[in-house]
Amino acid sequence: MIRKLLCGLCLGLCLFATMLAQAQTSSIRTRVLVETSKGKFVLELFDETPKHRDAFLANVRAGKYDGTLFHRVIRNFMIQGGNLQSKGLRYEDELPEDSIVGTIEAEFRPELYIHTRGMLAAARLGDEENPERRSSGSQFYIVTGKYYTELDLNKEEEKHGYKYSPAQRQAYMSEGGAAHLDGTYTIFGRLLDSKDFKVVDKIQRVETDGDDRPLKNVVVKRMSILP
Repeated sequence: MIRKLLCGLCLGLCLFATMLAQAQTSSIRTRVLVETSKGKFVLELFDETPKHRDAFLANVRAGKYDGTLFHRVIRNFMIQGGNLQSKGLRYEDELPEDSIVGTIEAEFRPELYIHTRGMLAAARLGDEENPERRSSGSQFYIVTGKYYTELDLNKEEEKHGYKYSPAQRQAYMSEGGAAHLDGTYTIFGRLLDSKDFKVVDKIQRVETDGDDRPLKNVVVKRMSILP
């Protein structure tokens, strides 16, 4: 009788371990390796913004980002890339408007994701041209940002019309970000590891012209989906 109970207990523990492993596997988010002329970093994509996740992955699979530039860089704010017509451009060449792909319906989730340092979000046209705030089908930015005080965040809350959680407030004060974009641009991923910030910081420190374009090209050599 004791042996049967022990066997049953062992079987139950094995089943539980299997179910737990499956749950953990299914919760693993898709990761993308980004290889640039300044180094490599890894992006993790959020399942809660599936339209943006899937569009980004489709571009990666098709090699559309390979050879494009980080064409807009603003220190203590963000680095922007994904203009599919920037491939092969020299600095002296005019940057074309990227209109060769469509737009994506907004997927704002400020209760989950805000513009803290390292977040990946979709670029878009301004509100006058784009009242629905639809995202570009290819262009993206990674937040570097600035630090915030309690007073700064109180002002942002008044502007946005919602309250940050204590954890979100702490993140802005300790890590920095771009709070003024919350709830108006779709965040769909993040830098995966703290070491990745070293590469992004290298990019944000490059010298730029009056249009925030790097004077020396920062190139996306390749993007690939990690297993």
